[in-house]
Amino acid sequence: MRPAADEGKGIDARPRAGRAAASLLVCAGLCLGLCVAPSALTQTRPREAAPAVTIEADAPPPQKLSGADHRAAGRAGDRDAQTVDDDEVVRVETSEVLLPVTVRDASGRLVSDLTREDFRVYEDGREQPLSGLALRQVPVDVALLVDSSSSVAANFEDFRRAADEFAGRIAPEDRFSLVKFDDRVELLLDWTQSRLQLRRALRRLSTGVFTRFNDALLLSAREHFRREPRRRALVVLSDGIDSGRGAATLEAALRALLEAQVSVYVISNTEMERARKQAELDNLLAGTDSSVRFNELRIGDLREGLRVLDASQRNLEQLARATGGRSYRPASFAGLDRVYTEIAEELRRQYAIYYTPTNPARDGRFRRVRVETPGRPFQLNTRVGYFAPRS
Repeated sequence: MRPAADEGKGIDARPRAGRAAASLLVCAGLCLGLCVAPSALTQTRPREAAPAVTIEADAPPPQKLSGADHRAAGRAGDRDAQTVDDDEVVRVETSEVLLPVTVRDASGRLVSDLTREDFRVYEDGREQPLSGLALRQVPVDVALLVDSSSSVAANFEDFRRAADEFAGRIAPEDRFSLVKFDDRVELLLDWTQSRLQLRRALRRLSTGVFTRFNDALLLSAREHFRREPRRRALVVLSDGIDSGRGAATLEAALRALLEAQVSVYVISNTEMERARKQAELDNLLAGTDSSVRFNELRIGDLREGLRVLDASQRNLEQLARATGGRSYRPASFAGLDRVYTEIAEELRRQYAIYYTPTNPARDGRFRRVRVETPGRPFQLNTRVGYFAPRS
């Protein structure tokens, strides 16, 4: 991807007549025997609609994010037969495995004074010899992904301020980029370390109507993150409700993120939307019986909207857990600065653990990974497995 730093190139949204809404569906089960509960990824349809039940395996691929030098994003159904859950996290192409690990104490404070001797790593139950450990050994590429549909666009100024503050808090060797999505997915800023370029790109944010959330995740994972020895993170601001106008499903997007080794940090405005809808619903229900009957359709819409928001929040939390990130639900957009600052601080103080697996087989199989700090009551957040390379 080589667009100019200050150019935004996008995808024309070309919805197909009669296309069913993209499903938010939990993956069925791995042929490896890995699976999750059916409620782990709740299925939802476009905003305030009943949940969909099926996945369109024959959907055409989403368009390219930007740039003529990228391979096209594949079909949602072109992946191999193995489906994924939140135990599947990375696919490595070399023999050495890199695990970003965040450590917090019982109070939730970040812990940054551990040494290699404090960690134990197990792969499929077998302890692995650690070849390296560092707090700031691996730079991070952070893509800021912003929902520019109507549910977020009214608060662009809060996002601009928070994004600029975020860029100033990450380490000098780290890079950031900016991608927006609504009716189409646009790369507004390619990888850079320049806050000036970010500010210019932030000024080009404009409002759309629909939300191609799944396409934005999938295209960012497949096209935007490069195969370099860097950590990868995606910071998403959205309510996570896909309008069903794109080609990708959440299932396909999740798999692409896992294979690209991208940790997803979700900042959802579902709490804000929930408060707004609940207040309107309470106001309507407080009316007279005749008023309630008159507003019956709107009351039904609001109740369905609340249900969809709850389902979307569960999906977003699952997405963050599956990729080793975190999920945030600020009560207002005024709290974005604090959330982005916390994410930047976590990325700065994250450990990078390397090891060479004792199992040398290049069979493409999933391998469970567990990281522990014996005798230390810490909370560890990391990917919980990877796919071995395939010969």
